[in-house]
Amino acid sequence: MPRRALLPGLAAALVATAWPGGASSHPYAGYPLALPETLRGSVEVPVAGGRGPPADTLRALYRALASCWQAPEGLQRMEDVQITARFSLRRDGTVIGVPQITFAAGVPGGEARDALVRATLDAIARCTPARVTPGLGAAIAGRPMALRFLYRGPQGRGI
Repeated sequence: MPRRALLPGLAAALVATAWPGGASSHPYAGYPLALPETLRGSVEVPVAGGRGPPADTLRALYRALASCWQAPEGLQRMEDVQITARFSLRRDGTVIGVPQITFAAGVPGGEARDALVRATLDAIARCTPARVTPGLGAAIAGRPMALRFLYRGPQGRGI
């Protein structure tokens, strides 16, 4: 029997033993189990500063992860570049699995996109394990994150 077929039965068994009155009285009886909600954030890069104290909010975590991002060689003069990485962290701040790139815009294509993807994955690798407080670690453990890096380029920065 495939694992997927076991999950609804297992969920019903857990509810039946944990819910007073059995599974049929549970308010969500008959509904499928939901996946955890994706935590979403956007950060303008590059971010000044290095690794500070352990992050205790999502905003601080996103900034800490973005602090390792650097514009890839050849793309420093590009403007309005965006890339989104989707990944999950354990409660100790280490990455679960391999981060996935779900969106990239503002690059001409081919080699430039590959350089952007490589720079983003390298930034996540450099900044993990992320330093998080025990409370934030418990809140984010195993939940998918979609972190969007926004690179505005040299315009308006006095370069």
